Amino acid sequence: MALDFHKTYAQIEAAVRDAHATQDDRRARLRETLARLEQAGLGAVINAKFEASKGRYGYLPAGVAEELSARYPAPAAPESFAVAATDGSHIAVDRHLAFRAYLINIGGCLLTYGALPGAYLFSQPTVYTRDEDLYYTDPDSSADQTPVEGAVMGFKRAVEELRALADLVRRAPDGMPVLALLDGSLILWGLAGQQYKPFLREVVLERGLVPALDALREETTRRPLAVASYVSLPGSTEVVNALRLALCPYDVSDCRAHCGALRPSTRPCDTVHGFQDRRLFEALLAPGERSALFFTRSSVVRDHYGPHQVFFYYLNTGVEVGRVETPEWVARDKALLDLSHALALDQCRRGLGYPPAIAESHEQAVVTAADREQFRLLVEEALWGQRLPVYTSEKDRSKRMRWL
Repeated sequence: MALDFHKTYAQIEAAVRDAHATQDDRRARLRETLARLEQAGLGAVINAKFEASKGRYGYLPAGVAEELSARYPAPAAPESFAVAATDGSHIAVDRHLAFRAYLINIGGCLLTYGALPGAYLFSQPTVYTRDEDLYYTDPDSSADQTPVEGAVMGFKRAVEELRALADLVRRAPDGMPVLALLDGSLILWGLAGQQYKPFLREVVLERGLVPALDALREETTRRPLAVASYVSLPGSTEVVNALRLALCPYDVSDCRAHCGALRPSTRPCDTVHGFQDRRLFEALLAPGERSALFFTRSSVVRDHYGPHQVFFYYLNTGVEVGRVETPEWVARDKALLDLSHALALDQCRRGLGYPPAIAESHEQAVVTAADREQFRLLVEEALWGQRLPVYTSEKDRSKRMRWL
């Protein structure tokens, strides 16, 4: 039976009416929040209160590297520069096939501007079939394995994108400033918590992601290189969570003890309830400006990223407010930080709101539904060629047949 859109729309319409009715309250709370954000010394207060409240504060706040209200105009871009970007897609293991294999396709582009204009595009598919590729294995216990599927596949793909990005940067003309861009967050948020065993974080991060970032950092000895990721329409609330600390009336922000029994909208910090970070910076930043620097307090980054702790800022591109994340060695170097600001903004302006280098990398990496079916046929053809059995599950067979 098809979805009843008449009933669905009636519910959507009611929800939109409710949202519209609260607009005046949201505007008033936003004005109050922005006024608090402008207070001098607020960053130091927030950081101190977080340290005093460790283990008791119920939100993940951003670390504040400077005054929250700081705003920076766009620096001038170099006359000649390059932008490198990579992206990835994959075909997961199909359990209905007789042969276990997956594919990761990394696409990328190197765009050069100024004295040496040009474009280099590539797409590199890699098929993984060996046991050491199909599973992440605990170095201390070969019996402890995690299959490379679902979110874990995403972790592996992220590492491969970074490795490819380091290779791509080396193709840029000698001495030319480069912005190395990734789509989405540098933070592998999915590895937080207790969902995965500790060895997986060690293998993926300390033996995969960190060496890839090390290779990128090494390139800064040969050229100005800013590594950054761009998050379009970010849904983050880390800065908002930091402001909650400032609004908390208690010396130690123990959310469970002080406010655990209170309903949302009645807690002292609920002036910022329902806001995302970008909403604050849409009101604060003029086109081209970036915000103050913040750093993530994610346990994954803190415990496993080593010298590549993740800092971030918000950037008003003139079309949207995006989030730009950089490793600490970029954030702490004013020249590289300015380069990331100038060239990320330049890319968004050239791409009518979104970096064309990332968009082109995605086009090179994308795997279509037709590609997936062709991959399946190639696997079956190779099995036939070696006179190996080709079979599928009855469930898969039923999906491929027409029934009355």
